[in-house]
Amino acid sequence: MPSLLRIGAVAAVALAPTGAQDEPGFPTPWGIGSCHIHGRSVEDFERWIPPMAEIGLRFQRSVASSWGAVNPEPGRWDWANVDAQLDYLEDRGLRSGALLIGSPGWHETVKPGTLPVDDLDGWSEYVFRTVKHLSSRVRWFEVWNEPPNFTGKDQTPEDYAKVVAAAYRAAKRADPDCRVGLAAKSVHVNYLEQVIRSGAEDHFDWISLHPYEVMDGIVAEQGMEPVFLHIVPTVRKMLAAVNPAKREVPILFTELGCDVGRHGAEAQARATVKAYTMAIAQGVACVQWFEGRDGDSGPLGLLDREGTPRPAVGALTRLIEALGPRPEPIGRVTFEDRHHGFVFKGVEGPVMVVWASGGRETTIRFDQEVKVLGTIDGTRSRKREIPLDGQPLILSGLPEAVLDEARANRDRPVSWGGDFSEADEVSITFGEKIKEQGLHTRAGDAVAEAVVAYGGSARAGGVPGGNLFVVDPNFLCYESVPIEITAEVRRNEANDNAGFKLVYESRDGFKTNGGWVTVPDNQRWHTITWRIDDPCFVNYWGYNFTLNSDGNEFNKYYIRRVSVKRLDR
Repeated sequence: MPSLLRIGAVAAVALAPTGAQDEPGFPTPWGIGSCHIHGRSVEDFERWIPPMAEIGLRFQRSVASSWGAVNPEPGRWDWANVDAQLDYLEDRGLRSGALLIGSPGWHETVKPGTLPVDDLDGWSEYVFRTVKHLSSRVRWFEVWNEPPNFTGKDQTPEDYAKVVAAAYRAAKRADPDCRVGLAAKSVHVNYLEQVIRSGAEDHFDWISLHPYEVMDGIVAEQGMEPVFLHIVPTVRKMLAAVNPAKREVPILFTELGCDVGRHGAEAQARATVKAYTMAIAQGVACVQWFEGRDGDSGPLGLLDREGTPRPAVGALTRLIEALGPRPEPIGRVTFEDRHHGFVFKGVEGPVMVVWASGGRETTIRFDQEVKVLGTIDGTRSRKREIPLDGQPLILSGLPEAVLDEARANRDRPVSWGGDFSEADEVSITFGEKIKEQGLHTRAGDAVAEAVVAYGGSARAGGVPGGNLFVVDPNFLCYESVPIEITAEVRRNEANDNAGFKLVYESRDGFKTNGGWVTVPDNQRWHTITWRIDDPCFVNYWGYNFTLNSDGNEFNKYYIRRVSVKRLDR
């Protein structure tokens, strides 16, 4: 394929030979993945891998290593395709992991799309042979793809734990130095906990997550950066509670992406830079963006269906050129308690990646001129006063005082309008001026401010996302402590019958607290209170609780204030 890009720093991101197995951790954070139709063969790779190598991406999620692909019929093992794929990637400077997944079509007891719990011996043989064959070239093995997706309808965390434990034992027999990954869809930390408690304890070396829903709050500029930045700390908190020996295992995002059809190509470019920046800043070992080229999952690619680069290609190239092959975070600087600048040791010295959070434009100021590079438009300038919008900027030549501040903030709580880590209560009040005190909605405050009812004292319950609430993770995240949620509501002007039920995150998934609540009337504001004894807020789908109505009930009531109080303080 002819070169699609001019990459000035490809040599700078070159890694050690791809077969080398002596890296201290994951070899690079700069990864990429593909859908099924772009990952079956070398011919599939030829359609999109060359421009990924030019960008500076150095790790591909998996070769075609499923059980059925390498064991096409009983007793026959075929490694030719996998070996050819690895040869192709290595020739272009990329390493690869391998998915351990699936059941062969010839299998009599394991149905396609189910965990192979009915033949753990056969599954173990597949894992052993695969890891043994690939041991000199592949170290990172991922057990299944985002469970409980792609498992049987009635299969449980216990079933996945059995598959993980069997895979771990077989893989370690084949290659004691291999790394076995425990996986979950979205940010389903509660599912991971159930799997670990059900038999996977100590049977994994790293964790895979796919934080699409949280990422969507970044793409839509809903100010969800603090939730994204809290993914790794939340997982570590869970591991400390249920499997302390594995508390510090690497965490990888083996899928996340942005739907260009929904959001547009420029929004995808912004999201790509933000995702890699915030993931690396919080210690994610590798981001494997989904995907390289549009395929069978919709318009998600860095390249479109014809192979034409989208703006994300140039944006990601600029980021990699600035940060280098193995970026080292220095810390974080926060502006106006909301906008975060992420500081790294760059290729030519410290650099900051910064943008305006939540769709709120602002201006930041320094006591000296700094170099400014627009990741999307590629513009370069030198300024003391720098306007910020949703485009991530790369700043260099930073004052020493800024670097000192970044270092000091590295381990401090991420501010989301303030520090609520020691608060007894968080709340959100709607009206002409939205007052967020540690509680937020997925509608985003910019949308909330645009929808005002009852003379500026409330918002309509039907505002998109307005019924999805997110607690500042520094206030409450993962701990299951008793809380009290309170909502002030009233019916609309027509006094239509209206109501809802409270649905919240728990360790057992989303649960309903009590039954249906009917809003009494529109004569005054009514206070409704729920006590919850078993919350477990981890932002699995990017929110913690919702006031859930049927049909068009959302349009029949208004919300003035919602609060969450910890009863253990």
